[in-house]
Amino acid sequence: MLLNSDTQLNRDSYYEASALRPAQMAPLQEHLSVDVVVVGAGFAGLSSAIELARAGYSVAVLEADRVCSGASGRNGGQAIVGYASGQEVFEHQLGANAARQAWDLSLQALDLIDERVRDFAIDCDWVKGYLHVADSPKKSRALQEEAAAMHQAYGFATEVASGAEVRRFIDSPRYTACAFEKFSGHLHPLKYGLGLGRAAQSLGVRIFERSAVVRLDRGPSLVAHTAQGRVTARFGVLAGNYALPDFGPKVAPELSHRVMPVGTYIIATAPLEPSLCHQLIPSNAAVCDNNFVLDYFRFSADHRMLFGGRVSYSTRTPPNLKTTMAQRLGQIFPQLKALPIDYVWGGFVDISMNRAPDFGRLGDNLYYLQGFSGHGVALTGLAGRLVAQALGGQAEKFDVFARLKHLPFPGGALLRTPSLVLGMLAYRLKDAL
Repeated sequence: MLLNSDTQLNRDSYYEASALRPAQMAPLQEHLSVDVVVVGAGFAGLSSAIELARAGYSVAVLEADRVCSGASGRNGGQAIVGYASGQEVFEHQLGANAARQAWDLSLQALDLIDERVRDFAIDCDWVKGYLHVADSPKKSRALQEEAAAMHQAYGFATEVASGAEVRRFIDSPRYTACAFEKFSGHLHPLKYGLGLGRAAQSLGVRIFERSAVVRLDRGPSLVAHTAQGRVTARFGVLAGNYALPDFGPKVAPELSHRVMPVGTYIIATAPLEPSLCHQLIPSNAAVCDNNFVLDYFRFSADHRMLFGGRVSYSTRTPPNLKTTMAQRLGQIFPQLKALPIDYVWGGFVDISMNRAPDFGRLGDNLYYLQGFSGHGVALTGLAGRLVAQALGGQAEKFDVFARLKHLPFPGGALLRTPSLVLGMLAYRLKDAL
C-alpha cells in the first residue's frame, strides 16, 4: 500500500517534468559476481558506488524502481549544514570532541556537492545561500540563541536579523527573526541524482533498474536475489531506507523498526517575474522555518516558487493538498495569493527516532545507511564516502555515526504509526503557541 501511494505522489512532479531521464536501464537478468553490491540507486547508493569504484572495487547497484525515483529525486532540494537532530544527540551520547567531528563532517558534506558538480560537470542549478526564519517571539528567541550557541561552540557564523531588519532578507510579514549563511544552498535534486548516476557509470559501475532485491543471503559472501537474477559480492551496502521492508522483506528485517516513512509534499507555482523573485528573497536562498512541523521553500532556476510543507505521519496523503498548501504560501507571501499552482507532488522520507543519521554494520560485510530525517541532500553524499572508507579499513569517521544509539519506534508494527501521529499533533500545538 505504501509503495503504491508513493508512486501516485510522483505523477505531477516538477522535477520529473524539468529533467531529461535517459532510457530505462535493463533489469538484472544474469548471475553476476562483483566486489560490492549496493541496494538502492538514490543519493546514498550512487555516492557509495562512486566512492567504491574510485577505490578500485567492482560495483553493481540494484534499484527497485528507477534511479532517484524516491526521495532523492523529489525532495525540497535544500542542502543544509548540520543534522535534523541538532548537535545535542552527538554531544550527549559521544562527547564534545566527537560532536565537533560530526559537525565538521556535515560541512564536508556541502563541500562534497561542490566537488561532485565540478568533477562530473553536473548541471543541477546549484545555488549557495540558506535563510533560517522564525514566525513568533518565542521561536525568534530560540533561533537567536541557537545561532549564538553554534557560533560559540563550533565557530559557525550567521548573519542574524530581527524585527524590521528581517525584510532585508525576505519580504514577508510573517517572520520576526532570521539567520542567513552562504555555506548551505539548494539544487534540482533529480538533475543532481541523474548526474550521480552518469558519474557512477563512467567509473564502471553497473546499474540495474526495476531490480528489487527480494532476498539477501548472508555469510562470508553475500548473494542478492532479484526476480530474474542474482549478484554475489564480498560486501554489501543497503541504501534503500524506508523502502527496504516493502521491496524486500527478507533483506534486512532488523532495520525496519529503526526508521519510519514520513510523507512530505511540495507545490510549484507558475513562473514569476525575476524582479519579483529578487524582491521576495533578494539572496535567492533556500528558506526554512524553525517550527517542528516546518515550511520550506525556494525559487527554481526558471523562477517558480517551490513550496514544501504539510507532513503525514500516517502515510496517508492529506486531503485538499493543493488548496491548503497554496493558502499557506499566500499567508507567507501575500503577493503570491493568486498565482497558479502548476505542480503538486510528494513522497516519503525516512526518519529515525532521534532524527540523527543511522549508519552501521550487520555482521562483518554488510553496511547500511538510513535515517537521514530530511537532511539527506548533503548527508547522503557524505554517507557514501564514509562507507567506502570503512569498507576499505578506515572506519574512524563512519564510526562517529555507528556509535550513536538508536531506539526503535514504540508500539510495534500495529501501534507505532498511530502513536507517532498523536505525538505530531502535540508538536503542531506547540508550534501554534
